[in-house]
Formats: sequence, C-alpha cells, structure tokens
Amino acid sequence: MVPFLAVAVVLGALAAAPASAAPASPVVSPPPVVSPTPQQSARVGPDVALHGRVRLVTADDTDPEAAKLLVSVLQKHGVRVEDSASVAILLGPADRPDIARLLTGTTVPEQAEGYALRVAGRQVVLGGTDAAGQYYAVQTLRQLILPGARIAGLSVSDHPAMPVRGAIEGFYGSPWTHAERLDQLAFYGRIKSNTYVYAPKDDPYHRDRWREAYPAAKLSELRELVDVATANHVRFTFALSPGTTICYSSSTDRQALTTKLQAMYDAGVRDFSIPLDDISYGRWNCAGDQTLYGTPGPAAAARAQVDLLNDVQRGFVATHPGTRALQMVPTEYGDLTDTAYKQTIRATLDGSVLVMWTGTDVVPTSITVDQATRASALFGRDVLVWDNYPVNDYAQAAGRLLLGPYAHREPGLSEHLAGIVANPMNQAAASKVALFTIADFAWNDRAYDSATSLRQAATLLTGGDRSGVPALLSFFDLNHLAPTFGSDPWQPQAPVLAAKIADGDLTSLRSYVREIVAAPAVIRATVTDTGFLDDAANWLDATALWASAMDSGLDVLAAIRADDAPAAAAARTRMNDLEQRARQIRSVPGENRIEGPVQIGDGVIDVFLTRVRTDHDRYLGLEPLENIALGRTATQISDYSADYPAGNAVDGDLFDFSTTSGAEPQPWWQVDLGTVSDVETIAVHNRVDCCAERVADYHVLVSEQPFPATLAEALTAPGVTSVHEVEQAARPTVITLPARGRYVRIWLATTASQELNIAEIQVFGR
Repeated sequence: MVPFLAVAVVLGALAAAPASAAPASPVVSPPPVVSPTPQQSARVGPDVALHGRVRLVTADDTDPEAAKLLVSVLQKHGVRVEDSASVAILLGPADRPDIARLLTGTTVPEQAEGYALRVAGRQVVLGGTDAAGQYYAVQTLRQLILPGARIAGLSVSDHPAMPVRGAIEGFYGSPWTHAERLDQLAFYGRIKSNTYVYAPKDDPYHRDRWREAYPAAKLSELRELVDVATANHVRFTFALSPGTTICYSSSTDRQALTTKLQAMYDAGVRDFSIPLDDISYGRWNCAGDQTLYGTPGPAAAARAQVDLLNDVQRGFVATHPGTRALQMVPTEYGDLTDTAYKQTIRATLDGSVLVMWTGTDVVPTSITVDQATRASALFGRDVLVWDNYPVNDYAQAAGRLLLGPYAHREPGLSEHLAGIVANPMNQAAASKVALFTIADFAWNDRAYDSATSLRQAATLLTGGDRSGVPALLSFFDLNHLAPTFGSDPWQPQAPVLAAKIADGDLTSLRSYVREIVAAPAVIRATVTDTGFLDDAANWLDATALWASAMDSGLDVLAAIRADDAPAAAAARTRMNDLEQRARQIRSVPGENRIEGPVQIGDGVIDVFLTRVRTDHDRYLGLEPLENIALGRTATQISDYSADYPAGNAVDGDLFDFSTTSGAEPQPWWQVDLGTVSDVETIAVHNRVDCCAERVADYHVLVSEQPFPATLAEALTAPGVTSVHEVEQAARPTVITLPARGRYVRIWLATTASQELNIAEIQVFGR
C-alpha cells in the first residue's frame, strides 16, 4: 500500500457500491480540452459524479508521486478519500490485473511514459506503462474534472511523441533564482515535460570556474532541485561547460571534470550534459593539445572533444547505475553544412551520446522535417533540438517578452528527433506561455494547434478563471514578435491587432482597443501566477499607455470626421503625451544581459499613431512628416572597417550600426539630406548589444551649409542649430528642434580618442 494514503483498499474485484449510493450522473458534457493533446481520446459514457468522496485503489506498484498528486487534485475539488465511496479510482501499472481488466476497450500504449485512462460506470481507471505514465495519467485526470466534481466519461490512450521534452536554462544574463527553478520544475511536471537542463551561462561554476566544487549552500540548493524534479518526473540534467579553458589532453582537467560530475551524481543527478558551444576552435588552451591533436581547427577540435566525451560517456556515465546517455552541444550547432568537424563527430563519437542542434541558425525561422533528417544524418544520430525560443538574451530581443505560441516547426518532426528542449527567457514565469505550447508540440506534434494551446496556457495562468483569458490573449498578441539575429522576425508582431487596423472598421477597432486598455487591470485581477505578474509588470504598464494612446488616436480621427479642429488638436496632444510616457518604460535593470525600452506592439501601434498624425497634418493643410534621412548619403570622420560604414545608420535597420575608427577625438557622423528641409525632430538610436555608453555628451547639429572643421567652430557658426545631449543616447533619444537645413551631424564632445557607434538616425521633416 502507498503508506501516506491512510485508506483501506482491496485489489481484485471491486466491492459493490452501497445500496444508498447515488447513481452515476447521466450528464454528458462537452469534453474538456486536454493539454498536451492526447494521442487518442473518445467519450465512452456519461460524466461520473463523485458526490464529494471516492474510494482509492492503489498498491505497492503505484507510483507514490502520482498517488500524492491524485489526492491533492481531489482535495482541491472538495473530494474526500473514503473506503465506503461508491466511485472508485484505480491507479497503478496498466498491466496490474484489476486495472487491465477495467481498461478493456482502451488501448494501452507500449511507449515509455504512456498511459491509459478510462472513466466509465463507477470506476475511474488510470494505468501507466511506467511510473511516469501513471503520473501523467493523473495530470490528464486533473483536466477532466468538471464543475460540480464530475469527471468527463472519456477513454484516453496517450504517450509522448518525443522522448526528450523540456527546457534548458542556457541563456546569458541573470540566472533564475532558486525559487523560480522550483516553480518551473513543478510546472514542467504539470505540462508533461520530462527534462530540465541546468546550464545558465552566468553561473560561474558551470562555465568559467567549472573545475571548482560548488559551495555547500549552492550544492544544497541543487540537491533540493534534484529532489523536486524527481518528484515531478522531471530529469534534472546537470550541464558542465568547460570549453573556454579545458586542456583536453590533461588528465588533471579530466579528473576535475569527473570529480564535479561525481559530486552531482551523489546529489541525485542521473542526467549529464557537456555543452561545447560558443567557444573558439581556432586556438588551444594548452600546449599539450597542440602536441596531441595538431594545429587547431575544426577537425582537430572535434578529435579532442570526442576523446573527452567518449571518456565521460564510457568511463563515467556508463559505469554509474541509473544514468541516461550523455548529452553534448557541438561547437557547430546551427547549420546543415557538412564539415571536417561534423565528419569527425559522426564517425567517432560514441553512438549513445545525444547531440544538440539549434536548427539552421542560432534562432531559426523554421525547423522542417527535411532539415531535421539532414541534421541527424550529419551527426550520425537523431539530434536533440536546442530551440532558442523564447530566449531574449540578445540585442534584437532587448525590451521584449516573447509570448507568442510555438510555430513554424513542422508536424512530423517527432519521427526524426530525439526531442526538443527550449531555451527560455530570463523572466522565468513569463516563459511559461511559450514553454506550455512547446510542451504541447513535443508531446503530440501532429495534433498541435497553436491557437488552442495558447488559450490553454492563458487558462492555466488564471487558475481556470476564463474571464481573464481574453485579456491575456490580447496581451500575448502585443508581445507576439519573435526576433532572429537579423532584422527580420520569424513571428510577426501583434497579428490580431494589425488585422483589425487593416480591416478599417474603426468602430470594431475602438472596441478592441478599449479591451486592451482594460486588459492590464483584468490580468492583474485574474492571473493567479504572481511570478508572471511580477515578470510582466513593466509590459502591462506600457500596454495601458500604448493602448490609451491608440484610443486617443481614434479620438483624433473621429474629430477630423466631425470637422472639430479643437477636439482633434486636444486628442493629438493626449496621444503624443501617452506615447512619450510609454516610450520611457524600460526593462528591469539587471534582469537581462541587454536592456532596452519595453516593446509593446511595435511596428503596429507606433505606425498607427504615425498615420494618425499624418491624417491630422493633412487636415491642417500640412505636408506629412517623414524620415527624410532614410537611404541618404552618410559620411563619418573615419571607418572602423568596411563592415560598419556610415550608411548603416540610415538604412532603416536598427540592428546594424556605423562605427568610426576610434583614432580621433571628437568623432562625428553626418547625413546629407540632399536638399534644404524643415526638420522638426531627430531620433538618435543607440546600440543595445554593447558600447551604448560611447554615445553620451554629444551635439546634434543641423545646417544649410557644410560644417566647419572643428566642433568649436560649428557651435558658433551662423545658421547652425545645435542641441547638446549630456545623457547617454537611448533607443531612441528624440530631439525636438525645429530647424532648417540640409546637413545633420552627430558630434561627440569628448577630447579623448573614441569610437562613435550609431545604430540609426531618423530625421523627421517636411
């Protein structure tokens, strides 16, 4: 018997229900949506009413964690476990005689982690192919309990399509806290993800100081994580990343590595990973590697890495009971090019080692079956996808929460992959939205529906309070954009809002915009996940302001139609003020490696507001403002290299930049507008990936004539308008003039030699 259940149960034939027991409810409700989507599900009878109590039938072969979870779920619905109850719940292995008999008519899957569930008559039967299957059967039952403590009369036969499913904490920047990791592990168990890889780049003992033992307090935290992971049927995978400093030929370094792994094994870890990503194979870390492996390069690096990995797999992993195959991340992890590096990995790496692959790029726009097939052929085994979504530790993701559902991963990938682990955001709780949908896909990729999955994720965040779901979905829409390392995203921003704007029905748009205005308050009132509310706080504040700006923009358009000039002017002022306030909200300092202004519906809301201003200008008889610097001829005092010309700052791409050589004091950058124009504002966009501090204490100058040779002369020259900005340039810093001129120059005031980097300059004029 499971000792904590304090109930007497009898295996074999179930005792007849007491004569006074109420009959099963004849109610047949629409079946609830279950996530992840089961492989097979069908109604086999009416709903089963529990009437406040059930009889629980378990045995020594019942998974204790599944039984504990089942009791907890029942208690939350006000259901007691009693011997005399008329409804029985059986939990255990699917081949246990009493369970097998009552599962007749429901297919029992053969796959690992599979389960069969049947709700019929007065029996609820949960049978797993293994302990994890039992646990997942309970997670499904949790979703079948309807209002009034009724269980939908369904038959479910289910198993995961992918063996490995979960998340890898592999981002740069502030690692998750211990409390966040504990919360994540419970969440993974709930969504049937079985893997968590501990690999935070900024944990010094994971990467830079990998040889050193964890301090006692940290090791104690890791032990607790392992225990909680095990309780939730999650494989805690410990990753050690030695590639930046390891001497592959050194027996001392190899011993240090296995000593570290042994300490984690003693702490309960049974899954291990050796990431060798983001390192250079153009140099060795010791002379011994040069002697043993030859001149550094792709093939030599692969030989050294294979020696190490085979040693760990065969000498450590295979000799320790209970472990699963070693995982590794290759140095070439994001392409489909056959190279000497991959050829060596393919030919010589132990066949049991799992190789991770990110797709055709670090952040791929899609992953297809054909690509996965080719990647598996290149590495000589089914690859394990490390998907860099929804991670936000790079420049293009600055100021973003990535809350769109998993997309552009082709159904059928499960037949060609070992699995998927997703690299989440620095914001742990906010990552749950995407991770929920990724778990859905990895469990049953052929039945995955992104819209349904996203709605289910929203429902989970509200604790089942569906009144908050529409507000969350509109918030997710405003944070839908998924960037790549280039300038083009692989998921669009705010597709729902963009479609409503494009439709042109201002009445419908007004209604939707006012729902967005109210959404932050609704979300704060209905979401039960306090971690999500904390993570999203700045984005919720920005949403209220941007949506209110849109509402005022619609007031402008309404006033124009009514030919009410004062009302249009007043509404435009409100709109501009709200937009300016929204642009001041930034991501939380210290949370992300790269910070920036909070992005909400960018490219949709801001474009709409610009169009409103254009319509109002035309109403006033003015030519509309436009960026008159875009694509114009730009120059700078010198070029750092041909890769960073002055023209990069007027090409419309915020993620490339111009750079001067750094050899000159008071460096400058300039754009020739081509003709003398009326300039109203200039937006200076700083870099966000690094070096933003360089653009501070600078002058913005506008002139009809070419500038003189020195800054001092320019500041006193007739006809030159100048604005001195002391603070570091933002993204953007907007300088309001007005001025008239043909030439616009950014000129650093520093007298020390320094590079001048500019991401983009926008000059708005008529």
